[in-house]
Parts: sequence; C-alpha cells; structure tokens
Amino acid sequence: MAATKDSEDPKSSQGSKGSKAPRPCSIADALALVGEKYSLLVLREVCLGNGRFDQLVRNIGAPRDILATRLRRLVEAGILTRRAYSERPQRFEYRPTPAGLELEPVLMTLMAWGDRHLRADDDRPMVIEHACGNELIPLVTCSACGENVRHEDLTAHPQTPGWTVTGPSAA
Repeated sequence: MAATKDSEDPKSSQGSKGSKAPRPCSIADALALVGEKYSLLVLREVCLGNGRFDQLVRNIGAPRDILATRLRRLVEAGILTRRAYSERPQRFEYRPTPAGLELEPVLMTLMAWGDRHLRADDDRPMVIEHACGNELIPLVTCSACGENVRHEDLTAHPQTPGWTVTGPSAA
C-alpha cells in the first residue's frame, strides 16, 4: 500500500494539531483496501468464477475505468491474481489468491445479513449450497471451543500502547 500522511496512517498515534488519530484498527485497515465501492463485488464475482473483465463489468455495473482501478489495487494487494487468457487481443482473467479466498466467508456473512435484514424471505437473489447439499447459513464460531460467537461473550483487549477500549488513554 502507498505511504500515507501521519494523520491518515492507521499505525500513527498523533494526528494533525497534536490530536489523537483514530483508533488503530485492523477493520479500518481492511476497509481501506476492500471497502472501496465495487471491491467486494469484484471479489464476489471472482469467487463465483466470473473473472473476465467483460463479465465483471456486466455483473457489477461498475464504470470500466473504476473497475480497472479496483482490479489493479486488489492484484497489488495480493487478493487477486491476473492471468492472460488471450494474446490477441491481450485479455486477462482474475482469480482469488489464498488471501482472497479467506474473504469469501466475509462475503457469505454479509450476504446472509442482507438476506435477513434487507430483503423479504422470498426475495433473495442467490442461495449458496454447501458441499453437504444444504443451504449455507454462515455462523462465526470460536476455533478453541466451537461455540457460536455472541456479542455478550466477547471481551476486547486493546494491544496498541496508549489505547483503551473507550479510546485514547489520558497521557
């Protein structure tokens, strides 16, 4: 990723005018990369096997120049790979890397949330089937105990010096 000014650097603790910068956060870091408009939709399509540029334009509806920018950034970040499938004219297809495939459960969870909260039960645009033959209903579970993750069972432990759960500590 490109270097940023101190006030925008997620690892910097001092912003402009001596104020504290936003909380250092891996969610913010991830969103800086995949939170741009169309980036997760690119990943959706590539994970569905639609990795050619014309397929992506058609299925996402993104302007070609913006889509090209998103693809370049996702390739540079190691989320997608680009492979030539035609020399004349030169054309490429995109595939998820192992890091890109690690984002697929995030996509499935977002889709399930959207189905539950933004659509009627009979208005879901897609159903994903698991290898077991049943509809996938993604759940987040603890890898140590196997229990479903619930908000009331979580405790945050900030690891960045100078930060507490409620914000920057008084200096």
